Amino acid sequence: MLRGVIYARYSSEKQNEQSIEGQIRENRAYAEKNGIRIVETYIDRAQSAKTDNRPEFQRMIRDSAKRGFDVVIVWKLDRFARNRYDAAKYKAALRMNKVKVISATEAIVEGSSGIILEAVLEGVAEAYSADLAERVLRGMTDNALKCRFNGAGSPPLGYNIDAEKHYQIDEKTAPIVREIFERYAAGEPRKTIISDLNARGLTTSRGKPFGQSGLHNMLKNRNYIGEYRYNGIVTPGGVPAIVPREVFDRVQARMKQNAHTPSVAKAPERYILTTKLFCGKCQTMMTGISTNKKNGAIYRYYKCNAAKRHECDMQTAPKDLIENAVISRLVALLNDRKTLKKLADKLVKLSKEENTDLPLLESRLVNTRKQIENLVNAVAAGITNRSTKAKLDELEAEEDRLLERIEEEKQNTAMLDRDHILFFFDTFRKLDLTIESNRERLVDALVGKILFNPDGKVTVFLNFSNDPITFDLDDSEQIGDIDGSLFLDLAGSPQT
Repeated sequence: MLRGVIYARYSSEKQNEQSIEGQIRENRAYAEKNGIRIVETYIDRAQSAKTDNRPEFQRMIRDSAKRGFDVVIVWKLDRFARNRYDAAKYKAALRMNKVKVISATEAIVEGSSGIILEAVLEGVAEAYSADLAERVLRGMTDNALKCRFNGAGSPPLGYNIDAEKHYQIDEKTAPIVREIFERYAAGEPRKTIISDLNARGLTTSRGKPFGQSGLHNMLKNRNYIGEYRYNGIVTPGGVPAIVPREVFDRVQARMKQNAHTPSVAKAPERYILTTKLFCGKCQTMMTGISTNKKNGAIYRYYKCNAAKRHECDMQTAPKDLIENAVISRLVALLNDRKTLKKLADKLVKLSKEENTDLPLLESRLVNTRKQIENLVNAVAAGITNRSTKAKLDELEAEEDRLLERIEEEKQNTAMLDRDHILFFFDTFRKLDLTIESNRERLVDALVGKILFNPDGKVTVFLNFSNDPITFDLDDSEQIGDIDGSLFLDLAGSPQT
């Protein structure tokens, strides 16, 4: 079951606590209908969404890093943000923490150019992150070549790190390390060693009691025989040795003999259409399920959450079949250059129309300047009184305020031209769709909602077009898996 939080907000403009109650009621009803378990509610009172300086909103963004919820439910997307830049920025931040924003009352996302801006911001963030990681790795590699400590925390038990970041033996704790190796090499069980160490009040390098996994890692650590290792760089003698090689080898032999093949932790299966796929019969969200057959095979489906509660009789949709069918249609669309150019022209027009505040502010500026001009002309003609200067100062202050507001709105509007939009589409066209996270990213960016209908037809509503893609799922069986060869056929360029 998906875990969700509710974000509710009202501004000081003719709204009150009843507005919050109404938002929360509708959000909870949406969550219950769609099988989402609410784990927290964040409420900002008398706070405008034109700014991101909202205490509960910021707490929610910070909490998303803890991975305690999967979706944020808002009554309408303008509760999340009215500033397009902030909306894109914080949705991208949430997506990095695997969290999606859902509107309880709006099926399709709020703005075409907002979607594009969000993807551009995400791309910039990814590029910055990659560049930062590359620079950090380069610095760590330089350290490693000099046998310097590269960790962010404590060094292994038995060592100190000097001012030059080199390993030095800690004479207080190194004897504990030797004792542990010698006792284990002599045949003493790890549990007995751990119990004795903890009973004596001894701790790890982080000041915590000894445990099974920590001791296991310690006994495998080749630093203790003087071997420096980091990211493929190995330097024998790069660290002062604490344990004799002969004792270390006996420990490794015993650990190998006692080793049991651990059960492989399987990563949870990704259902990339979650929060996008809805039942065409009752409009309830469809989420992933799996069934195990007697022969050991696992079958995965999307199932209507109302059907799970026996409130709907909608059939399931095979996971791989519907996901591959949707992906293949999106890739085909991204390679239809003629259609994309038409869409780009349409989006440019929409991006200019979306901001309703800017034309109003510009109209008020024209009116204010006209009043200033009339007053100046009156003064020049000798028509003046005691209040003329005060009125002129007031109008000029209003002019400055409007100019500032207009500049803010222009920055937030982030107008996009045709080339930017086509570049946006090209970035998705070049994704390697053999990588599951890229498939999910493609769906998130391009798709607003998907309906799986009782007759087997699938309708895909795009974020940037009023013309949905409709196809029969039964006719999609020949698609198969989206592998490298199919991606080559559809996208026209192989991926590394």
